[in-house]
Amino acid sequence: VQLVESGGGLVQPGGSLRLSCKASGFTLDAYAIGWFRQAPGKEREGVSCISSSDDDTYYADSVKGRFTISRDNAKNTVYLQMNSLKPEDTAIYYCATVCNVGDFGAWGPGTQVTVSS
Repeated sequence: VQLVESGGGLVQPGGSLRLSCKASGFTLDAYAIGWFRQAPGKEREGVSCISSSDDDTYYADSVKGRFTISRDNAKNTVYLQMNSLKPEDTAIYYCATVCNVGDFGAWGPGTQVTVSS
C-alpha cells in the first residue's frame, strides 16, 4: 500500500500547479482522500478532502475558491488543482487515505510547493 505525491515545484504568486496523488497496491476509489500541508514551523493542516463516492468535498477556508480536488479512478489518482497561489501556500503537501490529520491511514512522503517571486 503506497501513496506518492507529485507535481510540486516553484511557482510565482498568482500561478498554478496541479498536484497528483497516485496509489499503488490498492484502489483509491474505496477511500476518502485528503490533501494536507505543513509549512516550516507550523502544524500539519487539512487542505481538502474528497469522499469515496465523490459526493462530498471539503476545502479549508484559506483555499476555498482557489483549489479544486478531483479523482480519476481509471488512473488511480487524486488531483489537487491549485490556482491563484499565494506565498502563504508554500508548504510540503501530503495526500492520505484520511480526511483528518489525526486519523490513522496511509500517507505519501509529500511534495514541496514553493510560491515566491
